[in-house]
Amino acid sequence: MNFEKFFDSCTPVEASAPGRVNLLGEHTDYNDGFVLPIATPMRTHVAVAPSRDDAFHFHSEDLDDTVVLGQRGRLASGFGRYIEGCIRMLEQSGHTVPPLRIYVRSTVPVGAGLSSSAALEVATLRALRTLLKLPLNDIDIARLAQKAEIVYAGVQCGIMDQMASSLCDASHMLFLDTHSLESQVLSLPSDCEVLVIDSGVARTLAASKYNERRAECETAARAMGLASLRELHHADLLNQVDEPYRRRARHVYFENARTARAAAGCSGAEFGQLMNESHASLRDDYEVSIPELDVLSQLMREAPGVLGARLTGAGFGGACVALCESGSAAAAGASVLSKYNTDGRRGRLLMPQTEQTGANT
Repeated sequence: MNFEKFFDSCTPVEASAPGRVNLLGEHTDYNDGFVLPIATPMRTHVAVAPSRDDAFHFHSEDLDDTVVLGQRGRLASGFGRYIEGCIRMLEQSGHTVPPLRIYVRSTVPVGAGLSSSAALEVATLRALRTLLKLPLNDIDIARLAQKAEIVYAGVQCGIMDQMASSLCDASHMLFLDTHSLESQVLSLPSDCEVLVIDSGVARTLAASKYNERRAECETAARAMGLASLRELHHADLLNQVDEPYRRRARHVYFENARTARAAAGCSGAEFGQLMNESHASLRDDYEVSIPELDVLSQLMREAPGVLGARLTGAGFGGACVALCESGSAAAAGASVLSKYNTDGRRGRLLMPQTEQTGANT
């Protein structure tokens, strides 16, 4: 069903939101730690108009799928859960949401670790904010989007993805304290640019060990008498914790330190080394990497002009991100893919790209 037919002469309200790439600070957000994401050029676009009946109608152009939801219904699965979650969170916050028709199209790849779900949630809430004239700021939208994903998609996520989609642009990093939600917009290291390559191995957070890792971190914090691993200020406390909880906590402790160091300002070479250390920690201490991500990140490190590389996102598939000297990312990406895409692998270049992006709305 195309856009015009779906809205049938109605003029919808439209909004969009970007995906994100996390440069440093992986698996720290649900531990009240520091993160350093940047928005992608790829965006999710949502159009909203009043429904002609008493039901909600959601259509995904990319999936060629339409779902219908009653005012008191609940979806069992699929892309509509994220939209439904946003609507229900608004209702629980005291806002009235009438039956709507919602059309979605997106260039944010699903399963690549670029947070397609947060982009959908934030774009939906932005469109609803405009249509219904809701008194919501960008942080309000991020909080509602996070709750929607936890309650309706079953992912015990932190707030990084939603804050990044709501606040980031594709030219600057966002240094975010996920405990206080204080943030700073920062420039990339001088004369650097970002390279992102999808491993071709899709993953979904709910089906991975994401929730298990969060529970392990909570166990580690309790063993040290801490409310969260953000309060871990001395590495010697790790000796109080049994394995594998010690390794999970060790990753979070040093990942927070790496992220804070990068945000304080450093050269591209030092930033790249911090990314390399982050990948090793995610592989060995947090155990969320897979062979394809290890191979891909190593090939990226070996490419001319690449300063450092790591997996990005929750792991168990998805993409790797690299920091490169300016002007070298495209050639490095082509070189890496020529070596990676052997033995049936299907990697693809995600950034840099030339797609034009719209302004935040």
